[in-house]
Amino acid sequence: MRVSKKPKTKAHQNGVSKEDSLSLIFVYNANSGAKNALLDSMHKVFSPSTYECSLCNITFGLVGENQVWKKFRQESDHKMEFLHRDEFQKKYASKFGHKFTFPVVLVQGKNELELFISTQELNALTTSKELKGLINQRAR
Repeated sequence: MRVSKKPKTKAHQNGVSKEDSLSLIFVYNANSGAKNALLDSMHKVFSPSTYECSLCNITFGLVGENQVWKKFRQESDHKMEFLHRDEFQKKYASKFGHKFTFPVVLVQGKNELELFISTQELNALTTSKELKGLINQRAR
């Protein structure tokens, strides 16, 4: 996500330097793959109230990434990794796989993953602007 010679961003203005930047892991409550993406999109259209991934709803529309979120992600100094539930479980199962509910935002600590935004907090958010604000608030 990092681009060399980035202009000063809001993260710099808020006092977050590269040394203070976080390594965030966003885990969607959905599985990876084209088939699953299609099924998820159909679920969002036909039964949005029962769709179980608030992080997907906040950061993506039916066919692409939310523009407010995309701009924030591209301008952030924080390292961000995005994983589907099955990808996270495969990558971190031996150490962290069963410790968290999904969706969730984690932060890489010195020796472990720590909760940054819980499933309950994500489920209470309705817009990418709210998510962006919560990340900025907690990154201070």
